[in-house]
Amino acid sequence: MKLPLPPSWRPHLDPELETPYWRKLRDFVDGERARSAVYPPEDEVFSALELVPYEKVKVMILGQDPYHGPGQAHGLAFSVRPGVTPPPSLRNMFKELRDEMGCPIPTHGHLIPWARQGVLLLNAVLTVRDGEPNSHKGQGWEKFTDAVIRAVNQRPHRVVFVLWGAYAAKKAEMIDRGRHVIVQSAHPSPLSANRGFFGSRPFSQVNEALQQSGQAPIEWCLPDLRR
Repeated sequence: MKLPLPPSWRPHLDPELETPYWRKLRDFVDGERARSAVYPPEDEVFSALELVPYEKVKVMILGQDPYHGPGQAHGLAFSVRPGVTPPPSLRNMFKELRDEMGCPIPTHGHLIPWARQGVLLLNAVLTVRDGEPNSHKGQGWEKFTDAVIRAVNQRPHRVVFVLWGAYAAKKAEMIDRGRHVIVQSAHPSPLSANRGFFGSRPFSQVNEALQQSGQAPIEWCLPDLRR
């Protein structure tokens, strides 16, 4: 795993690449790729950071680990490639988006239009073994992505952190609520969406917080890729 960090993130994250945990993580992921399929492809592991330069981060939505099916994960939390059926959590996000903002349910689950507006879609773990969710948990990715969260927390302008579910909620202690805003609820997964995600209005809460700080809201409605 010899991926260079995107230039805007290097001043904030380069020190992580010199730590013992990173060297151990790099060797682990390289070994996994030598033995089995690992997602996303190596050149897409840092896609979330590549699409949203450090100085452009307005919103951070934290996921857990990549989708573990072939052709799904491409480096953005919750997002799938065009042509891939949106998984259940993403479908529930789209239902809430329809009920809350009036957005039509998209025909795809490709969230790059959000990223291009400054929405950092970051998983806590950035790789996964084929067919085995959480298979790369506890190998060091969490330390690296915690460093990303801490770096974003240092941004002088307001960032809205979206924390869905108990796992993401643990990251709230890393965030300066005096400067930033946290939008928090149950996770959109089928197991918990009816226990506090549906009706939580996360997307309008994000936009309200952005506008209160003089920033442009996010256009959450996704374009139809068939046009």
